[in-house]
Amino acid sequence: MRFKTITTLAIASALTSALAPALTWPASAHTAPVHAAPVHAPSAHTAHDHSIRYASIKSCPVKGGGARPCGDWRLVMHDGSRTILPDAQGVAKEADGSPNRYVPAPVAVSGNGRRVAYFTEQGPLAVRTLGGGVKRLAADALPKVAQYEVTLLLSDDGARLAAVVGGDKPSGTRIFDTATGNLLGTLPPESSVLGFSGDGDELLATAEGAENVTDLVIHSGTGEELRRVTPPQVIAANVPQALAGDGRTVASLLSGSKAELVTYDSQGDQLAGRMRVKLPAGDVQMLDWTGDTQVTAHLASDVSGSTRMTIVQIDTATGTVRVRDRYTVLRDSFFFAACGG
Repeated sequence: MRFKTITTLAIASALTSALAPALTWPASAHTAPVHAAPVHAPSAHTAHDHSIRYASIKSCPVKGGGARPCGDWRLVMHDGSRTILPDAQGVAKEADGSPNRYVPAPVAVSGNGRRVAYFTEQGPLAVRTLGGGVKRLAADALPKVAQYEVTLLLSDDGARLAAVVGGDKPSGTRIFDTATGNLLGTLPPESSVLGFSGDGDELLATAEGAENVTDLVIHSGTGEELRRVTPPQVIAANVPQALAGDGRTVASLLSGSKAELVTYDSQGDQLAGRMRVKLPAGDVQMLDWTGDTQVTAHLASDVSGSTRMTIVQIDTATGTVRVRDRYTVLRDSFFFAACGG
């Protein structure tokens, strides 16, 4: 899941060990005008205009000051249309089932924009496919915890769902097949999941290593630990990181005036490449492998008090950068969850 919260102009990572995969930033209360028309080009991720660009929940004022989430989750499509996410829980529920009016319930959108995961109003997790059906997971698929202690992550194609269960007593990550609802495996609480690999067959996580260093851990799609390495600082110190479909190559993107794309071979434990890239303005919020030699980055920037998203595709062989999409988040958004990839 990629959650974004809109409250200030500063953009920051929000992070407890349970919420490590979630990126949050606020934009001012006077956020964006209606989102701009998308910049389309043929690709697996933009071939369908009627796919989800992001999910958003409305902001409502609180008496005495401040704001809270309210109303239904809304799906904003690439073709500019909007629809309500039916049967989705809006505000999060506590472990005892009572609502928490100040925190939205988790939502995740797959990278291809075709599937969305959420808590239903009745409680269980569900995955909805655009133009298809809804798969509801078993009522006991997750331990009984507050919904805001759960982070949801979908693979790029939406075929797998990872539910990271945090809180005071984190219980790890459950991996589900979204077609059947079956539990495929689990990850231990000490692994903070960053996301699925480009093909969805593995998961990339971090864990505390010796002498307070951060290790990268690669798990199979059923939870087994495949590899654990201590990456060089240029990888470890720059988030987000993304795992390629080969299950071994990790990418990190250094933004700023001297932006660099850095790749790391976790199997050979060596840097695979560093190349300068020219990026549009913005801070890198999401990074995904979307091809054998392509990573896609989501950059957020403030434009006159509005949160502006720019999505670029980077050729890892040549460093060529191409803008895939641009949009501004709905003016009244409290949180939004963007598609990856």
